Amino acid sequence: MTETPVTGDVTESAGGRGAEARPAPVPAPSHPAPLPGDDVIRTQGLTKRFRGGQLAVDGLDLAVPRGSVFGFLGPNGSGKTTTIRMLMGLIAPTSGVATVLGESMPQSVASVLPRVGALIEGPALYGFLSGRDNLARFDAADSTADPRTRRRRVEEALERVGLTAAAGKKARAYSLGMKQRLGLASALLQPRELLVLDEPTNGLDPQGMREIRALVREVAAEGTTVFLSSHLLDEIEHVCTHAAVMSRGRLVVQGTVAELAARAQGRLVVRTPDVAQAAEVLAAHQVADVVRGEDRVDGELGAPGDAALPKLCAALVEAGVRVHGFGLERGTLEDAFVALTGEGFDVAG
Repeated sequence: MTETPVTGDVTESAGGRGAEARPAPVPAPSHPAPLPGDDVIRTQGLTKRFRGGQLAVDGLDLAVPRGSVFGFLGPNGSGKTTTIRMLMGLIAPTSGVATVLGESMPQSVASVLPRVGALIEGPALYGFLSGRDNLARFDAADSTADPRTRRRRVEEALERVGLTAAAGKKARAYSLGMKQRLGLASALLQPRELLVLDEPTNGLDPQGMREIRALVREVAAEGTTVFLSSHLLDEIEHVCTHAAVMSRGRLVVQGTVAELAARAQGRLVVRTPDVAQAAEVLAAHQVADVVRGEDRVDGELGAPGDAALPKLCAALVEAGVRVHGFGLERGTLEDAFVALTGEGFDVAG
């Protein structure tokens, strides 16, 4: 026995609970007014404390612009999935307000979820059914879906995720990556205003990751806002326009991906065969953390930053250093994350 989805378009894994049925969404104790603005997702002071006092999400203020591909970034255990479960009405917040598509959650589950496609914690599939029949079940559970066009929707969704050839195979025989693809297909059965994906490339090989990223970009180009959680920095940098960084249940920063990457200080890189001499010149001009390589020297630029580059280059030339390359290597999202949180991060992709 497997779980039955909350709706035909929101899928959640059993989370290791075996044959337990998914609990019904828990109503919040109050009915706060929706937050103003055109953001597809907005939260204010959103907090979730579990029994025993575990604080999973702490005072989250989040804003997801309409039309964005929004990366929800953080290490495993940082509160990403708990946040998504609150946004989808699967659990109630301890305090705070969440608005999805202009309506308060979880109070407006019935009107919001038909406008949302979601894959949370992995797909909940009927192992004894084929991939095609699983999608037909999910589609049938959606009260907004026209049964007369169900077969077409199912076949199109299978094709989009590359499962047409395996559509007749029992889901229990699917690999983890194939199950992930099928779960994604269930979220794509109909056009949605919002697509929520929790670690969508989990279990996929590099080629599968590239295909899913291309699919996310395609869906976004069709006008759907995509909210994508991941612990892979590479994934966020490849597909997202905006991002937020979570750490230990708290929001560290949010903004465009370019803005977040710009927070990381760039390093000056000098490519030269005269490594020792170049290092001395840079150190004499207050370049910090000078590191020597085989044919390069790099270091941290302090104030005034870019404005100091011409003077540094001239000093190197005057000292007789043969400069084969000179410039700044801009910081990456990984650099920004480490600078902001002090934590390491998974950059595999």
